[in-house]
Amino acid sequence: MSSVPNKNMNSITTRLTAGRLGKALARLFFRGLFWLFLVPAAYLAVREHTAFGRLSVKTEREFTIVRDTAGEPEDLLYTARDGEAAEPLRIRLWSSLRIWLIVWGVLLGLQFIGILIAYQSEKRRVREILTPLYELAAQAEALSQMEFGEDKYRLIEDAVSHLGADDGARLKLGDSDLAGVEAAINNLLTRIRESNRQQARFVNDASHELRTPIAVISGYADILARWGKDDEKVLNESIAAIRTETQRMKHLVEQLLFLARGDAGRTQLQKEDVSLNALMREAYEESLMIDEAHVYRFTEAEPDVTVQADPGLLKQAVRILLDNAAKYTAAGDEILLRTGRDDNGRPFLQVQDTGIGMARADVEHMFERFYRADEARSVEGTGLGLSIAKWIVDKHGGHFEVLSREDLGTRIRIVL
Repeated sequence: MSSVPNKNMNSITTRLTAGRLGKALARLFFRGLFWLFLVPAAYLAVREHTAFGRLSVKTEREFTIVRDTAGEPEDLLYTARDGEAAEPLRIRLWSSLRIWLIVWGVLLGLQFIGILIAYQSEKRRVREILTPLYELAAQAEALSQMEFGEDKYRLIEDAVSHLGADDGARLKLGDSDLAGVEAAINNLLTRIRESNRQQARFVNDASHELRTPIAVISGYADILARWGKDDEKVLNESIAAIRTETQRMKHLVEQLLFLARGDAGRTQLQKEDVSLNALMREAYEESLMIDEAHVYRFTEAEPDVTVQADPGLLKQAVRILLDNAAKYTAAGDEILLRTGRDDNGRPFLQVQDTGIGMARADVEHMFERFYRADEARSVEGTGLGLSIAKWIVDKHGGHFEVLSREDLGTRIRIVL
């Protein structure tokens, strides 16, 4: 490490430790003043209570300096007069105060010495914390000052130009000076390839999902063209099927557009103070109206929890959880809604069902786009809802906590 970083680290270490020392001394000073006056006051209060049987604001109190025959201060006299007592209380304080001042000074001195001893230990601890940071800074500075010759640049250019197109291809420079450059380029290649794989999988899955409703619509259109004009039953059946598949395709396209806009950074959150009780109550009341097949119960947080969030998007995430709960829960069974704070004090929204549940392997992939467990494929859906919910929760700085057991149900908690 160069001398400049060492000097900087010593300077910052000293400033940080001195700041902590100053705060410790300030706390010691005010604490000392507090005890300096509290102990004598408590002593006088006890003596008054013993003499008069009570403490009263009406008691007359005064301090008087007692002088000797030469007029020099000899003692401090405390006098208290209670209207109901025959005799006033008189206490000579100087000897007691002198003992207390000695004790107070010794205790304060010991604490001061302890702070000074701790200062050196604190300085070493701060230095240990800062040392890795300054070593990293020194290495970065050394790298920034490193000058590569023309042969180094030519070596990098030649290796990149001959890099294979297959997924396993990695850059190999064979030069220790360029080891960092080699690692950085290989990491970048890995991320680019993974991004390309995800994009290709997304396009393939989207194409597959769109192909089904298009094929259904096309099939029923052919039926209409052949027999629908003359057969009213075929006509009605075809129109109903086309409408259903059109709505399904419209819903899928809207979900795809939402994710595409989100990935492109075009969806901006409009945050405001949101009551979790009020938001969940709206979703609860809507579920009661549109779904009479299940029993909904809602437990509110007490007291209410308020967070900074986009109310529309956050409610959309809750509705996705409720829609999934309704799809995979048998008619007549319960779906439980809840708001509150967890053991760490973090706000949460929770949806719990008593449906088919999920295997552990499915839970690990449930937020992936187009992922659907084998048990869920018999239920209509696109496999995009939870991906959208995750995008919304991630943008709010939150996360999901999922607990699911097969044939028992699933509890999903949005923690903000």
